[in-house]
Order: sequence, then C-alpha cells, then structure tokens
Amino acid sequence: MPGENLSRDEARERAALLSVDGYDVSLDVRSAVGDRDDEDGSGPRTFRSVTTIRFRCNEPGASSFADLVAPSVTSVSLNGRDLDPGEVFDGTRILLEDLAAENELVVDARCAYSRTGEGLHRFVDPEDGEVYLYTQYEPADSRRVFANFEQPDLKAPFRFEVRAPEEWTVWSNGEGERADGVWRFAETKPISTYITCVVAGPYHYVTDSYTRDLGDGTTLEIPLGALCRKGLAPHFDAEDVFLITKQGLDFFHDHFDYPYPFGKYDQAFVPEYNLGAMENPGLVTFREEYIFRGKVTRLSYESRANVILHEMAHMWFGDLVTMEWWDDLWLKESFADFMGSFSLVGATRFTEGWITFANRRKAWAYRADQLPSTHPITADIRDLQDAKLNFDGITYAKGASVLKQLVAYVGRDAFLEGARRYFKRHAYGNTRLGDLLSVLAETSGRDMGAWARSWLQTAGVNALTPQVLLDAQGRIAELAVVQEAPESHPELRPHRVAIGLYRREAGRLVRYARTEADVDGPRTVVTDLAGREAPELVLVNDEDLTYCKIRFDETSLDTLRSHLGDIADPLARALCWSALWNLTRDAMLPARDFIALVLRFAGRESDIGVLQMLHAWAESALVHYVAPPLRATGARLLAEGAERELYAAEPGSEHQLAWARFFAQTAEDQAGFELLQGLLDGTSVVEGLEVDQELRWTFLEPLVAHGYADEKALEAELARDDTASGRRHQVRCLAARPSAAVKAQAWAQLVESEDLSNALVEATIAGFNQPSQRELLAPYAQKYFASIGRVWSERSIQIAMTIVKGLFPSLQDSPQTLVETDVWLAAHDSAPPALRRLVLEAWDDLARGLRGQACDARAEEHH
Repeated sequence: MPGENLSRDEARERAALLSVDGYDVSLDVRSAVGDRDDEDGSGPRTFRSVTTIRFRCNEPGASSFADLVAPSVTSVSLNGRDLDPGEVFDGTRILLEDLAAENELVVDARCAYSRTGEGLHRFVDPEDGEVYLYTQYEPADSRRVFANFEQPDLKAPFRFEVRAPEEWTVWSNGEGERADGVWRFAETKPISTYITCVVAGPYHYVTDSYTRDLGDGTTLEIPLGALCRKGLAPHFDAEDVFLITKQGLDFFHDHFDYPYPFGKYDQAFVPEYNLGAMENPGLVTFREEYIFRGKVTRLSYESRANVILHEMAHMWFGDLVTMEWWDDLWLKESFADFMGSFSLVGATRFTEGWITFANRRKAWAYRADQLPSTHPITADIRDLQDAKLNFDGITYAKGASVLKQLVAYVGRDAFLEGARRYFKRHAYGNTRLGDLLSVLAETSGRDMGAWARSWLQTAGVNALTPQVLLDAQGRIAELAVVQEAPESHPELRPHRVAIGLYRREAGRLVRYARTEADVDGPRTVVTDLAGREAPELVLVNDEDLTYCKIRFDETSLDTLRSHLGDIADPLARALCWSALWNLTRDAMLPARDFIALVLRFAGRESDIGVLQMLHAWAESALVHYVAPPLRATGARLLAEGAERELYAAEPGSEHQLAWARFFAQTAEDQAGFELLQGLLDGTSVVEGLEVDQELRWTFLEPLVAHGYADEKALEAELARDDTASGRRHQVRCLAARPSAAVKAQAWAQLVESEDLSNALVEATIAGFNQPSQRELLAPYAQKYFASIGRVWSERSIQIAMTIVKGLFPSLQDSPQTLVETDVWLAAHDSAPPALRRLVLEAWDDLARGLRGQACDARAEEHH
C-alpha cells in the first residue's frame, strides 16, 4: 500500500492542471488460461495492457503524473518521445514532465491478475477448471489494469478492446463485437475511471430487452443481459432479475425525466466479489451469492431486488453526475441507498421495503454513528485509504435515512423536481454538496443551509423520548418530546416526526391517534395530542420519518414487555424491536431481557426480514452482551426456543427455514447436535423442511465446531458439492474445528501466507471465530497486535481490512483486551489513520459489549 495512496490535495492540484479528452485501452487476457508467462513461476501471472490517453494541460511546461500499479512497464511514450520506464515509473506512478498544451501518453505495461477482488480478478472454477475474469475498481483500482488519472473528477470517454481466448465472450461498458480475434467496444460517454469495467470468460449469458415510449415521438430501447458462471446456470433465475430491472427502469424514467443514458444494461454475477455490487454503467457487477443455490426466504429476494435498484439509481446519481472527490461520496451512495428502498416499495412486489430499511439498514447506521470514528455524512476524506473506509453505515444507511427525512422536510414533489434539475444541470459533470442544495432550495423554497449544517455536516445520533403528563381524568395534559445528544456530538437537530398513540383493542395494540410535529431543541411540546385518552404506548418517530434512536417512557416500555407481539402494524412493531435493540446495545436494557422478548414474541413475527434480524440480534446479545456467568443459561433458552418454533412453524414455510437456521446457530447440547445430525442423514424429519445442499452446510458447521463431525465428514460433504460454493463452505468448516493445531494452521494461512483468495480469507476467518472456542482463541490476542502493522503494510488494502477487522480478539471480551488495545494504540500513534480507525472501532465494540455485560450482571443481582 505505500506509494499507492493519492491525497485529496494531489487530486485537486492535478484536476486544476489537466483535462482528459479520451482513453483507448487495449488488454490482452489470453494469458489467463494455460501456463504462466514467467518461466520460474515466482512472479504474479500478468497480462498486457496498452493505454493511450489524450489530455490537455493548461500550464504548458508543467509536470504531473499518471497512475499505474503494475509489476513492470515495457515502454512509455509522451508526445512521441520515448521515456525510460526505469526513470519515470516507480511502481505506482508515471512521472510526466514538460507537458504540452495537448498531449498523448502511451503506456505499454504488464499488469497482474488479482486474487483479492481488486483490479482484474481471475477465478478458476474448481468444478470444471474454467477461468473467469472481471474487474472491480472502486475507489481506485482501475490503475491496476490500465494507466490513467485515477480520480473521479477527471472524466473522459473510453474505448476498450480486449484480446481473449477464442471460446470466451467479453463484455464492457459499451456494446461490443468481435472481429479478427479482438473484442472492440463502443466509446462510452464521459465517465470516471472507477466505473469502467471488463468481464470476460465462458459465462452463461441470458438476454432480454426493455422498451419505453419517451412521449416525444421517440422510443427508448435498452438491450438487457444477465450473466453468471456456467456452474451456477441451473440456479439462475434471470427472469426475476429482468422483471426487477424493467420495473426499476420504468420507475426511474417516470420520476427522473432523464432517459437512461448508457445504451445497454448488462448485469454480471461474478465469483469472489468483495462488495454487494458495483454500478459500472452498462455492465453492473454483483456478488454471485445473489444467485440462490437452495431455498431462501423472501428477504433474500427482496435484498437482491434492492441491490439491483440501488445500482440502477447510480446510473443517474454517481455515473451521470459524479462527486468531485470522495468527501461527497454520499452524493451517490446515500441517494442510491434511499432510492433502492423508495423504488422497491413504489415499483415491485416488495411493498414491505421500508420495514426492512427501518429494521436492517438503519441498524447498520446506528452502530456506525456511535463509533469513535463516526463522521458527518459529508466526510473529510484526506486520501484514498480514508475513502476506502468510508463506504460505511454513515455514507449509505444514515445518508439514506437523512434523505428520507429530507423528503418529509421539503416534500416528495420538491425533492424529485430537485433531482430532475440536478441531472439536467450537471449531466456528465462533477458536483459538490452545494450544487445539490441549490436545486433543492429552488424547488422547495426552504433554507437548505441550516438543514445541511445540522444533518450533513455534524455527526452522531439523537435520542427522542416521549414525556406524558396526565390530568385528573386520565387524559393527556401534556405530551413532550425530549431530544438528547451524546457529549461527543452535542448537535440537537430539527426532526420532522410522526407520533403515534397506541392502546389495546380486541387483543391487538393499535394506533388510535397520530400527529406530525417538528421537534427541535432539547424539549418540544406537542399540542395536537393534548386531551386524548391515555396511551399504553407512545411511539415517537412512528412511520420512521426521521433518523434517531427511539426511547420509551416507563408505561410504554412496560406495555412492550407484555404486548410487543400484539402491535398490529408491522412497521411500528419493527421500529419497537429496533429501539429495544438500541437500548440493549446502550446498556439500558439487560441483554437477558432482550433475549426473553425474542423468545416470547419472535414466533409471532409475520415479517420474515424482521424475524431474521431478531435471530441475528439475539445471537449477538448472547455472544457479546450477556454476562458471562449467564451465557450457558441464555444459550440453552435460545436453543430450546429455536427448536420449539422450528416444530411450530408452518411446514415448508420460510419461517420454518429461518428457525431451522437459527436452531443450527444456537444448538448447544448433545440432543440438539443429534437432531442436526439426524436431519443430515435422514434419520430425523421435521415435516416440510427440505434439507437442501446449502442447509446441509449450515447444519454441518456447528457439528464440526463442537466436535460432533470431523474432517472425513467434510470430505464426504465436499464430494456431494464439489463446487466453488462447496469449497468455500468446506474451508470455513475446516477452520471451525475445535483444535489448537487447526487454529494455528488457520492463523498461519491468514497472517503468514498470501495463498488464499479474498473469498477464502473471509471463509477462514468466519470458521476461525467460534464463540464456543474462546479458550482456544485466547493465545491469538497478543499475536494479533504483534501482526497487524505488518499485515497492513504488506497486503492489499482489501485483504488488510478484512484481516484487521476479522481477527480482532473480540471474543476475548475482558478489560484486559481493552488494555492491550489501548497499549497498541498508544504505541502506534503514527500508524496509518485507516488502520488506527479499524482498531479503534473494534475497541469501541468491545467496550460496548462489556458495558452491556455489566448491565446484565446488575440485573441478575437485582433479580
């Protein structure tokens, strides 16, 4: 990583000096198959990359640089002058001196195939030996594939050509055709380097088309394509992908009044992908896990649809109009995250999308916004390492939540009209915060400056708590909302909220009164609800209009303890669950109480997404927040509850599947493991439960981790499922075995070796970290702190981040681990800020867990 880090100041200086007219990029990837091209096999496998860049310099005679990360450069030519690669190329940059007003740079390089998902990733399918390639660049990895000016505001048109094996197909951003053994692609519109893309290999490819009457006598026709590895083709439900795609294109054309500008629309589901997806115009890439090999719940299909729509929204927010620098990453990610749910509810079968948003996406935001590394939505991004870490819950989910609040603040029509003007005014250009605020001020007539200062330029999450005073007749004399902020981020924000009053009617907890109010400052009196009958539950932020932590008065909290499952409205119920989880994380509700609520009411939860979130939270509560002496009891209660609900669920239902998975996670005694083994070998049956291949791996991991299945069982399972997915499952399960030798081997593979691909690094870490194996993992706490500096300096940033986050000794949850973390932080105050940030975040999660355990212990003493 040293030398690869571009600073904001360097980018601004270069953008002030240069403008780019176009790129011609020629890649030869025939070396992806067959023998390596280096004789001794010691270096990386490489491919030839020849780039021609035409650019202007407004200060002739000045110097600048191009970006390239490559093992070697064969030749460099600037304006017809041959430059010595040894003098001008340092491994990451090409020095360009004495520039003319108009320039042409030609770079012929040997670039390396990636095994970490950064640059041009090469994957060999173990099932059939086929090789698959794809690129992934965000924020700055296109320089691993071709020479360029790697920053978002130096946009240009691109022309790609690719030489590939004869039997392959190649895709890029533009339409392509093959002639004389070369794939040539149509020139793109002006786009940023990080959203160019190439996918190549023997992919399974399905086509469709989208047609729309634009209303001006013209018809828009968009060729559609969807592709995946041949091994996944039997599982590929491309028709549903195309359905969501067409619904999304209809929705965005209806609302954006700017036709899709990038020609075709291909969607590639690729192996070993680091992200959920990437918005390359004309060629969106997705992780192939969105192709489901077994039965999944509706939530999985909803999540995939949301991601498809999120990436589609980027065609306008991010690709057509792009942020100038990564400070304003939110200008694309927050909007895409919001638009994903907005269009999901407005255009598809997943009308429950806002429930999932409230329950899942915002949980990510709340966690991120309470870390010591929290930052304003418009962040201070000093360099590319900062940028890499800011693809986080603030930029995505908090930003989207704030946009939902903005829609409530300015109105839906003004918001959408602002977007339409923004696209037309800045098409193919770059923007900053002020550019968006100015159009919203025009369309809404509101002062956007004060709103932006509060919501976009400050960090932290507010808590809103209702205060209810009753009169002698038992009616509301006064209802107020108290707003609090943490000392570290004391901003009290203006909130547009709905406040709901609930009471029990015919066994259901229903809303009988509602009002909207502007909450501002430390205490706001809501006059509209005075005189109403006393509520059993007051829900501040009903309908989830704003971004805040919901708190409860004592009456409301008592009601939830007894009647949470009776709340009739699924969104209101989800908001209450989310609020209770925040109380648990904040050490205001004992973890044992949260688990008791899950055990009492989760079986009645109708929304499958909420149910699966409750399972994740309950497991997290047990692992991190329950006082250690109570863990065994909590584990037993969760396992018994999961088994009870598994048998009670409707046979064959998605709820039954969710409970089966949760039972596998929580099983903790011989009877539970015997049931899992019986389900695997067919000697036990749960009516309606189909144990497909994915569920088999789910059942096998806890058996292996607790010593009830061994390496031979894993070999047998791999023989049943010798696929790329099966290999990942096997690697995870191998690392989960309860043996000191196994843990030592896994540690060495992760920390001392670079043999594992990105996907297998993730699988090994997941298997290594077993909550039931805290004692086995104890020796690795000190090894972690001794290793992470070297890992950060020697590995790619993606792999380094995965290891630093994944191997932090969070299961050694004692004050001693906090002390060891403090010691490392104190001794490494000059370590790269991005590395320190990851360690500090892990420290904070651990400290939060210890506070939760103390709260749980106090509750036990009181009990």
